[in-house]
Amino acid sequence: MIEYKDIHEFSSEELERLFLAVEWSSGHYPDKLKTAMENFSTVYSAWDGDKLIGMICAMDDGVMTAYVHYLLVDPDYHGQTIGRTLVGMVKEKYADYLRLIVIAYNDEMKFYENCGFVKSDVSSPMFITSLWT
Repeated sequence: MIEYKDIHEFSSEELERLFLAVEWSSGHYPDKLKTAMENFSTVYSAWDGDKLIGMICAMDDGVMTAYVHYLLVDPDYHGQTIGRTLVGMVKEKYADYLRLIVIAYNDEMKFYENCGFVKSDVSSPMFITSLWT
């Protein structure tokens, strides 16, 4: 049975395993990820026993706008509505905010559209980054 938690403390090893499982380059920086999780406004995680299998992280301004920064689910657990459940938790927390933003990879656009997000016709994400995924 999948358990969902509202925590900010993770081991570097848990984060490294999950992020590399989805082939995200940030998984090569587990100590930075550990610190990032401690600093996010919102972190909801999904667990199968003691195994971290998914998470969503958001930052916000406290009243108007929230940004979903990470949403990842271990590929071995895809198709079990874990991602949709995590998005639902964030949508519920930020229901009174005027804007909830996510920058979706092109391959994931349909998932986010199914969760209620709409692609903007007037803006595009821009980056300065050292990460490759």
